[in-house]
Amino acid sequence: MIDRRAAARAVEDFLRALGHEPVGELEGTGERVADAWADDLLEGESIDAAAVLREGSLGVTDTGTGIVVVRDLAVTTICPHHLLPAFGSAIVAYQPGARVAGIGTLARVVDVVARRLTLQEQIGATVVDLISRELEAKGALCKLSLTHTCLVSRGERKTGAIVETFAFSGTFATSEGRALALAALGR
Repeated sequence: MIDRRAAARAVEDFLRALGHEPVGELEGTGERVADAWADDLLEGESIDAAAVLREGSLGVTDTGTGIVVVRDLAVTTICPHHLLPAFGSAIVAYQPGARVAGIGTLARVVDVVARRLTLQEQIGATVVDLISRELEAKGALCKLSLTHTCLVSRGERKTGAIVETFAFSGTFATSEGRALALAALGR
């Protein structure tokens, strides 16, 4: 659990360490920052993504051989190395097995997994693992295309840079299945 008061004090101490007294427009910044992190940026820490997927899915008897693709899911996460945001989009695809998930449920699972202190690569791997395990999907993939503000606003300052990661499982982890999945994504 997040200790909001301790977090607010830490933010105020951080501002002071940077030479800024938390007065004027900075008054209350500690509380606002603590609330933003607890309520939004790290909300996924307190949510069971597997339960979200289980509750938002239903059993099916025949899913055929098709795949489900959900594109352009907005993603925001926090880089654990610099505590700066990364944002962009995700594509989730799976070949249904024993269960199918609502499209809103898939979007929610991506949000829950992304709104944690985690690496981009781990977001995709976790989403794919959850879909494979909870839906008993024959294959799953997650593509993330994110702009990392740590790459844009500091260090290398590469404005416009996009980091793409792919995670695959099941039938999509084979070379033939991966080719099919990537073709479905338009690559």
